[in-house]
Amino acid sequence: MTEPTLFEKIIAREIPADIVFEDKLCIAFRDIAPQAPLHVLLCPKVPLKMLSEAVDGDGKLLAHLLLTAPRVARLLGYTEGFRLVVNNGSDAGQTVFHLHLHILAGRTFDWPPG
Repeated sequence: MTEPTLFEKIIAREIPADIVFEDKLCIAFRDIAPQAPLHVLLCPKVPLKMLSEAVDGDGKLLAHLLLTAPRVARLLGYTEGFRLVVNNGSDAGQTVFHLHLHILAGRTFDWPPG
């Protein structure tokens, strides 16, 4: 069995995090190295390594994450727009191999993102 990821440890309350939202399927907490005034990570509670490993049976969970992201942004007072980022694999910048969406808001974002 592999070592639990950092996010699995947060979900299990083994390590602290600034949790801003939680329901039965997912958890959202503030990023420890924020890249915007709002930088929250939204993670499913089930371990799914990365988006490219999702299967058809994960569709409802993925939809739930996408529908929850704007709810979290609104809950934290960001109603004028936000950016969602999903890094898939180390070449894309993924450092914790547990699927997570970055919810970023509170500043203007450039395109392309870099």
